[in-house]
Amino acid sequence: MLLVDAPSDGVALVTLNRPEAMNALSKALRAELHETLRRLDGDPAVRAIVLTGAGDRAFTAGLDLKELGSDPDGMQAANATDPAENPARAVLACRKPVIAAVNGVAITGGFELALACDVIVASASARFADTHARVGITPGWGLSQKLPRLIGPYRAKELSLTGNFLDARTAYEWGLVNRVVEPAELMPAALKIAADMAQIDADMLIVQKALIDDGYALSLQDGLALEHERSSRHNAGVTPEMVEERRAAVQARSRAQK
Repeated sequence: MLLVDAPSDGVALVTLNRPEAMNALSKALRAELHETLRRLDGDPAVRAIVLTGAGDRAFTAGLDLKELGSDPDGMQAANATDPAENPARAVLACRKPVIAAVNGVAITGGFELALACDVIVASASARFADTHARVGITPGWGLSQKLPRLIGPYRAKELSLTGNFLDARTAYEWGLVNRVVEPAELMPAALKIAADMAQIDADMLIVQKALIDDGYALSLQDGLALEHERSSRHNAGVTPEMVEERRAAVQARSRAQK
């Protein structure tokens, strides 16, 4: 149900592999995703992760509604706090950057999973929908709070109160995704971003990601205080020799890119 590959140094590609079920997040798949992300988080050889779905129909259609309909306790998954049950929390618990390569529809819980990632790259054929209200379930994996913070409350209400699909181009215009590419370019684009991240020291990726995430949850004033506190502590351990070594590496990369 889950494929893990290493397409380049420092990069892991994780694929939800239930294309016959639109990569729906069954209980077993959710548990496997958590275990895989936990393992990759602790693997020093991995610095960035790309998450996608198998096939071209779906990133993921969210919770497996057929499974929920046959399990008396299945609805607990919609409000689960354990990362083994809540895939959004499994992604958020990963200290390393996770890039969502959205190859098809990302519906309801699948939408929430994409929103939990650090970067979203979408195929031109990708579409997003929040159908919680239409199926009678209240969001429990973060969508009701993250979506309005990303695109504003008016647009978020339009999506959540209609259940309508949002196409990839509009999602980009609304600031929901980082970029939109043609389907054939989706994986190369996502893997290129991951490869660029993998060139950064692993500790710096973790520190910088946490600083952005933790600060964003605060007011601006408190976020600035957090930045000052963490920056002062971290930079106290940086020597002139370290700066010079990394400056030379940045210059060499710039020349190579030109």
